[in-house]
Amino acid sequence: MEYDEGFVVKEGDTVYFADDVNGVSGNYLLYTNYNNFTNEVPVGAYILIDDGEISLSVVEKRPSQLVCRVNNGGRIKGKKSINVPNVSIKLPSVTKRDKEFIEWAIDNDLDFVAHSFVRNKEDLKEVQDILDKRNSHLKMIAKIENQEGVDHIDEILSHCYGAMVARGDLGVEIESQKIPVIQRQIINKCQSRKKPVIIATQMLHTMIDNPRPTRAEVSDVANAIYQGTDAIMLSGETASGKYPIESVQMMTKIAIEIEQNVQPNVKLELTDVTWPVAAVLAKNIVRSTCQLPVKAIVFDTMSGRTGRYIAAFRPKVPLFAKCYKTYVMRELALSFGVYPYMMEVKDSKDDFVKQAVRNLVADKVIDMDDMIGVLGGSFGTQAGASFIELGTVRNMAK
Repeated sequence: MEYDEGFVVKEGDTVYFADDVNGVSGNYLLYTNYNNFTNEVPVGAYILIDDGEISLSVVEKRPSQLVCRVNNGGRIKGKKSINVPNVSIKLPSVTKRDKEFIEWAIDNDLDFVAHSFVRNKEDLKEVQDILDKRNSHLKMIAKIENQEGVDHIDEILSHCYGAMVARGDLGVEIESQKIPVIQRQIINKCQSRKKPVIIATQMLHTMIDNPRPTRAEVSDVANAIYQGTDAIMLSGETASGKYPIESVQMMTKIAIEIEQNVQPNVKLELTDVTWPVAAVLAKNIVRSTCQLPVKAIVFDTMSGRTGRYIAAFRPKVPLFAKCYKTYVMRELALSFGVYPYMMEVKDSKDDFVKQAVRNLVADKVIDMDDMIGVLGGSFGTQAGASFIELGTVRNMAK
């Protein structure tokens, strides 16, 4: 489907699918990027285009062609999603083109790759094998978009860096009324496992064509934040909408407003804890922000693990991460409330604390009279977090 404006179909129109990955769609004839599509879709199946905006029914099969009737019309454009509910399409999890994109991402030092329609851990292992062969630090985000992915969410989270609840395709594959429950469950599981979670698709959908969102969309974004998501993501609003800048501005306003009313989740019990000391210290430094006028949490991290532990408890104060590797700094930008900075490795705890707070004062993000919490590690080793210090910036900077 390589065309820009597309074409409009109405209820009752006839549309044809044909097999040719190099074909150019148009004039009621559609091509997909999967050459066996027409063979695997049976008569009677529903074909949903663009997250279900357009619905077709397959009424006849011909050699390498499907004849479809339009149930719900609209404008069909290129590069839009196609779903066939209750039909198993044998499309490989990772195609040759996907592998080329992954290699390109590695060569260009990208931070994340989002894996679509993840069904189980095997789908992720195929990508991880490519990353491991290249000794790449690129991290995988598993897009949960079907029932199989929901059913295997625990094993999926054990083999990825984070997850995305991609509600467009998920809402086509699964009954709509179940999506809010699934969204909350995945957010909770990601929190307990210290995995960044992204809520995406149709967040401010009407802003594709209108300068303002509906009240329901504002509440939807707010609900994702109240539930504890790390990130909220725009899709069509910025990819093809008329108001991309306004959409980003509106989502930012909603996030800033709602986060003022979100309380830390200090009752959270972490799972899959590889460093119990860091987990205990992370929970207690967040708890201190509920009992003392702590304005910020400062920590250092070699791998990003400490930052993800602290962020899991969703503190209300900013988290200033002092990182020693640029790719760790970039990865932590995805975690809740984390503001990562680069810093040279210091020889001692005192040197780290002094330099860290002085840099933050110079950047005007904290004041000398502010109380802050510092969580640091054992210098000279990579043993993880080992101490907490609470006090004023003035005393720590001496």
